[in-house]
Amino acid sequence: MASEKKRHELNGFGVDARRRWGLLSASLLSLACAHAVAAQEREPAAPPAVEAATAEPAAADAPPPDDDTPIASPSPPPEGVVLPEVAPIIPDDEFKKAIPPISAEDDPELDKPLESIADFEKRVADAAKQKESGAAEAVPQVDGVPVPALADGQTVEPIGDAPITDAELAAPLPPLESFDVQPVQFVDAEPEGENRQVAYSVQVNGLAAADDSTDVDLADLFGDLSALYDGDGKADNFAMLRARLSNDAELMQRILSSEGYYDGAVDTRIDRAGRERGQPVAAVIDVKPGPRYSFSDIILDAKPTVPPGLIADNFPLAIGEPIVAERVQGAEAAISLKLPEEGYPFAKVGQRDILLDGDKATGVYTLPIDIGPRARFGGFASTGEEAFDAEHVEIMARFKRGDLYDSRKVDDLRQALVATGLLATVSVEPQATGESAGDDTEYVTMLVNQQAGPPRTLAASAGYGTGEGIRVEGSWTHRNLFPPEGALIVRGVAGTQEQGLGVTFRRSNAGRRDRTFELVGEATRSNYNAFEALTGRIAARVSYDSTPIWQKKLTYAYGVQLIATSEDDYSFLLADRERDLYYIVGLTGQIGIDRTNSLLDPTKGFRITTLIEPEGSMSGRFSPYARARVDVSGYYPVAENIVLAGRVRVGSILGAARERLAPSRRLYAGGGGSVRGFGYQQLGPKDPNNDPIGGRSVNEAAFEARYRFGNFGIVGFVDAGQVYTGSTPDFSNLRFGAGIGGRFYTNFGPMRLDVATPIDRKPGESRISVYVSIGQAF
Repeated sequence: MASEKKRHELNGFGVDARRRWGLLSASLLSLACAHAVAAQEREPAAPPAVEAATAEPAAADAPPPDDDTPIASPSPPPEGVVLPEVAPIIPDDEFKKAIPPISAEDDPELDKPLESIADFEKRVADAAKQKESGAAEAVPQVDGVPVPALADGQTVEPIGDAPITDAELAAPLPPLESFDVQPVQFVDAEPEGENRQVAYSVQVNGLAAADDSTDVDLADLFGDLSALYDGDGKADNFAMLRARLSNDAELMQRILSSEGYYDGAVDTRIDRAGRERGQPVAAVIDVKPGPRYSFSDIILDAKPTVPPGLIADNFPLAIGEPIVAERVQGAEAAISLKLPEEGYPFAKVGQRDILLDGDKATGVYTLPIDIGPRARFGGFASTGEEAFDAEHVEIMARFKRGDLYDSRKVDDLRQALVATGLLATVSVEPQATGESAGDDTEYVTMLVNQQAGPPRTLAASAGYGTGEGIRVEGSWTHRNLFPPEGALIVRGVAGTQEQGLGVTFRRSNAGRRDRTFELVGEATRSNYNAFEALTGRIAARVSYDSTPIWQKKLTYAYGVQLIATSEDDYSFLLADRERDLYYIVGLTGQIGIDRTNSLLDPTKGFRITTLIEPEGSMSGRFSPYARARVDVSGYYPVAENIVLAGRVRVGSILGAARERLAPSRRLYAGGGGSVRGFGYQQLGPKDPNNDPIGGRSVNEAAFEARYRFGNFGIVGFVDAGQVYTGSTPDFSNLRFGAGIGGRFYTNFGPMRLDVATPIDRKPGESRISVYVSIGQAF
C-alpha cells in the first residue's frame, strides 16, 4: 500500500520526479562499480551472501590481474587473413596513466560489505516498534541527510535489491504555501464594479436612408427581434451586454440582406461616456446600408405550360424591383401552389440562383421549375388500417374521373375524411399511372392512406333557463358500427322538467357527401306549466346540412314521423285539466339559405330558414293541419370587434282549432332561444291558473349588439314577441325583454350566459331570468 502511494506521488510531480529517478540510477550504478572493484583488490573475506551476489563463477579461480596484464585482448583473426596495421588512437601507457588508482586505502567505505535486504528490513521494523512503544523516534539518515517516513511507516521505498541513498530523492517536498503564485494579469482589465448590473440604452445609427427606400420599417423590424431591446435596458454584466450587442449586429446584417442591402456594414461599440455622470452606457450599432440591389433579369427555367402564361402570369416578381427575401420566397410559394391547382400535381420548384453584380447593384434571378406531366383525376385506392373502403372515399370527393387535377379539391377531400371522426391520421396523395387521358394529360390515382381511430365517443352538455330548469344531456356513440359511417347513438336527457331516452341510427355521407339519413326512436316525459306529457316518437329523416368544413348556401331536410303522446290540457268546459291520448302522423320539410361567413359565430351576411310540417291528429277523429315557420337573421359588422345582429320569426298553424291540437304541437314563445326576459313558454294565452296554453301563431324579434375582445365578449340585447290564438299573427300586444350577456369563445363555439328582465313586468312574471347554454342566441 505504501509503495503504491509513493508511485502516485512521483507521477504527480512529473519532471522533478524523473530527475530524482535519474540521480538514483546513477548513484546505484556508481555504488555497484565501487563495490565490484573493491572486491577484486581485497582478500576474499566478504560474507557468503555478498560473494554469491557479486562473484562470477567462471572467474572464481583466475589469478588477480597485475600491472603488466593487458586490459583486453582481441580474438585472433582467422588463418590466412592479413590485416593492415592500425596505429592505436591512445597508446596503452597513456591510457593506464589516465586512470586514477582505486583502492581501500583511498576510500575506506569501499572495503565495507554491502547490507543485505534482510538486514535492511529488520532495521526498519525495529525502528517502527520503537515508535509504537513511545520511544523517541530516530529519524533515519542517508549520507547524513534525514529521510522522512512514508505513509505506512517506511522511510524509503526499496527498488530492486538496493535502498534509496540519494540525498535529493530523500529530501521532503516543499509545502504548497511556499510557492509564490501571481494572479493572471489581463491586458484590458475590467474596472472595479464591472460585474455588477449594467444599465444601458440602445442607439441605432444609419437606418434612415434604408427606411426611406423600403416598404418595411427596418427600425421597427429590428426592435421586434432585438436581444438588446428584449433586455429592457438591463444586463447582469458587461459580458452579457457585449453578447447581446454581437447577436444584434448579426441580426442587423441579416435584416439588411433580406431587404436587398448586400453590401451593408454593421459596427458596434459600447459608449461609456455617460457612466461617469450616472447615466446608462450606450450600446451603439452603426449601420451603413450601402446600395440596394434590384432585379436586372428574371429567368424562369421551365417547359411550356397549358395555358402558355401560367407561370409568368402568376409570378409576382418584376424586373427593376428590389431583391427582397420575403417577396422572393412568396413568389416561389405562389408557383408551388398554383401549378398543382391547374393540373400539374408533380410540379417542383428548384433551388434559386441570384447572381449579383456589385458594380451595378443588380442581380440576375434564375429559378428552375420542373412542371411534371399534366394530369386528370382517375380512380381511388386505399391502404392502411381502413375505416371505410375506396368506394366510400369516392362518394366524398367533389370531383369525378376525367376532371383536371386541382389540389384544392384534394385538400377538401382530406378535410372531409377528417370530419368523419373515424380516422386518427389520413393522407391523400396523387400517384402517377402513365395512362393517357388525351389532350397531353394522364390519369392519376388518388391514394388514401388511412389509420382508423377509436370509433366510440361519450358526450355531454348542460344548460339552464328560467322556467325550463336545469337540463343535462349525455350520449354514447359508435360512429362506425354499421360501415361505412353507420353510427348507433344512445342519448339520455335528465332535467328538472324533462327526462328522456332515445336511440338513433345515423348514416353519414349516405350516397352523397354531407347527406345524412337518420332513424330515431325515443321516449320522453315532459312536465311544464303548459302541459305534462308522456311521448313516444319514431321518425325518419334525410338532410343535407352545412358542416364546419363546407358551409353550404342551400340546405334541405325531409322526413316522416309517428307520435303517440298522452298529455293533459286545461278544459274551459270542465274548468279543469284533463288528459287525452293523441296519435299524430306527419311529414316534415325544410329549406335553408345561408349567406353568412361562419356557421357557428357569424359576423356578416344573412340566413333564411323555412319549415313546413303537414300533420294529422287521430285523437277522436282525424284532423289534418299544417305547421309553418320562417326564420330570418342578419349580421352586420360596424367595427372590427362590434357586430349588430337581428332576428325575426313568424309561425302559424293552419287547418285545425287549438283544442284539436295536442298541447305539445302548439306554438309558444319565451325563454333563452325565444324572447329573453320571460320564462319558458310563458308568452301568449293563459288559463285561469295563469298557465300558458299555447296558440296557433307567433311572432318574435331580437336585436343584439355584440362586442368581442379576445376570447371574451359582451352582448346587449332587446327581444320582443307574442303568441296569438288565431292562425295569423297580428303583431299586437308585443312583450319586450332586455338584458346583457357574456360570451366565452372556444374552438367549438361560444359559451353563453344571458341575464334579462321583462319590460313593463306583470304580476307573476319573474323579475330576472337567466339563460346558460352553448352557442349564440341566433
